[in-house]
Amino acid sequence: MNHKNGFNPLSRTTAHRRAMTRNMVTSLFRYERITTTKAKALEVRKSAEKLITRAKVDSVHNRREVAKFIQDEKVLNKLFTEIGPRMQERNGGYTRVLKLGYRQGDAADVVILELVDYKLESEADKEEKKASKKADSTKAKKTSTKSKEAVEGEVKPKKTASKKTSEKKEEPKAE
Repeated sequence: MNHKNGFNPLSRTTAHRRAMTRNMVTSLFRYERITTTKAKALEVRKSAEKLITRAKVDSVHNRREVAKFIQDEKVLNKLFTEIGPRMQERNGGYTRVLKLGYRQGDAADVVILELVDYKLESEADKEEKKASKKADSTKAKKTSTKSKEAVEGEVKPKKTASKKTSEKKEEPKAE
């Protein structure tokens, strides 16, 4: 019997479906959360869970097998260095599907597909990041202005000397 062994072709050709799945899985690992339709999410989820299971053991063989599916090298490294180790204790169920409602144009079910340990950044966290970035940028500006002053201090005498020589050269030409 062949019960429950099928898949949803999503009304696409094999090449289109495969490319779409690869792109969506790559985006899921890059952003750890994507918004899509329910049918696509359920299909992408299958591929994503298999890749995360591979990423739990960082070996050359597993990297090569996953690299056949994920073309982006940064995402591949993130999968094996961050996502895989985070999911080490879990025995499956690495993703979740959250319903958002219906899309206006065609009334398709819209969902969020995200990794289970995804955490939203709170507003306080965002403000702290902005404050730290501002502090870093002001420190950088202060150091750059100091270096500019030091450079300008060295350059100014050279400019004045060159002006005097150029003035001397101009005076004989005027006479």
